[in-house]
Amino acid sequence: MLYIPLLIRPLLGVVLLTSACSGATTDQPASGQPQTIAQATPQGKKGKKGSHKKYKADQPLPAGLRHVGRLTDGILESSGLCPAPQAGTYYTFGDDGEPPVLFRVDAQGQQLDKLTIAAPNNDWESLTRDPSGNYYIGDCGNNNSDRQNLVILRFRPNSPSQVGKINFRYPDQTAFPPSKPERNFDCEASLWHDGQVYLFTKDRGQQSTCKVYTVPETPGTYTAKLITKLAIPGEVTDATLSPNGHRLVLLARQELFILDGNSWDEILKATPRHISLQGAGQTEGAAFKDASTLLITTEQGDVYELGL
Repeated sequence: MLYIPLLIRPLLGVVLLTSACSGATTDQPASGQPQTIAQATPQGKKGKKGSHKKYKADQPLPAGLRHVGRLTDGILESSGLCPAPQAGTYYTFGDDGEPPVLFRVDAQGQQLDKLTIAAPNNDWESLTRDPSGNYYIGDCGNNNSDRQNLVILRFRPNSPSQVGKINFRYPDQTAFPPSKPERNFDCEASLWHDGQVYLFTKDRGQQSTCKVYTVPETPGTYTAKLITKLAIPGEVTDATLSPNGHRLVLLARQELFILDGNSWDEILKATPRHISLQGAGQTEGAAFKDASTLLITTEQGDVYELGL
């Protein structure tokens, strides 16, 4: 296991400032006229997830972040984003309590069709795919770190009634729930890579460490393997990998973290670089639209593009 060292490096010609307490560098927005969103953005839900932050209407967006649309036709509490098999379209879904449905949308959030999965939505939080056309739903939302039925659902879009289950537990969890400072077993971000599904935790206890686990891609029952710990000063809500495989983006609430490398091992050892998304709302889903453009969705239904 490793912790990411503190470094100061440039990203795309922008000066990065290192925070000694966070372990991540920060990208300052470039100069220019920022965009604003005219409509008031509704708050996310409360309850077991806790009270969400309020987001101000007409708050300027960081440079490079552009509002391009809204999710339509009953897509509630969007909680993840992943490219669909059809080019230029994406799957998204609601989290716990919503029907077990994937909605296929275009890059502006317009709904094209939907796909019902033959498995319950206990707390779906992430979606990833492999090169062979298999998709993996992370039913491992775990707000109170007390779940003992964590599962990844494997399926193919052309046969959504056939669902394989990858059941797993965390090797370092012995209490359900643990004490509040130790509640780092919620997972809202996952990625398939080289035969493994990587799980990135959301540190609800201290908002300082993202733990990275792996489980095999094959259905079965497993103890997840703890690979590393990343110094992420936030709560990770999604993960996406660039088309060339050299850039990992970890989305968090109104911010994201970039890790670059020439290999997967280098990426997981890289210094996280911080970009503010202040004003965007509760950012929950992210997917690369192309090599230099990130598509981002929020729980409130907004769709953004971010140039990287």
